[in-house]
Amino acid sequence: QVQLVESGGGLVQAGGSLRLSCTIARRTISGYGMAWFRQAPGKEREFVAGIHWTGSPTYHTDSVKGRFTISRDNAQNTVYLQMNNLKPEDTAVYFCAAIELGDGTNRFGYNYWGQGTQVTVSS
Repeated sequence: QVQLVESGGGLVQAGGSLRLSCTIARRTISGYGMAWFRQAPGKEREFVAGIHWTGSPTYHTDSVKGRFTISRDNAQNTVYLQMNNLKPEDTAVYFCAAIELGDGTNRFGYNYWGQGTQVTVSS
């Protein structure tokens, strides 16, 4: 059973930074497209960023372009989301997801999900 474990969430003031990590247990991350999604209270889950299973290219939704960066380290079996210049509207539970041979653009069809990590940005 593949497990995705997120970490790095927390409370930060607007303009601050956080780095989320997602580690795959019991399987190598190689061969999986990875993505970060988020879900704010009362809203649907939305795609934030994705990365091709080879590591390139990457994709970021418009609202986070220039502020967030997705990356991966296959040797560490980990994918990251560096979040800079955080805004209160970024407050949400952030989930990582894995899809076999994903190209980073996938919005649906993910095989595995993490449990989520809370990010709260105060104004």
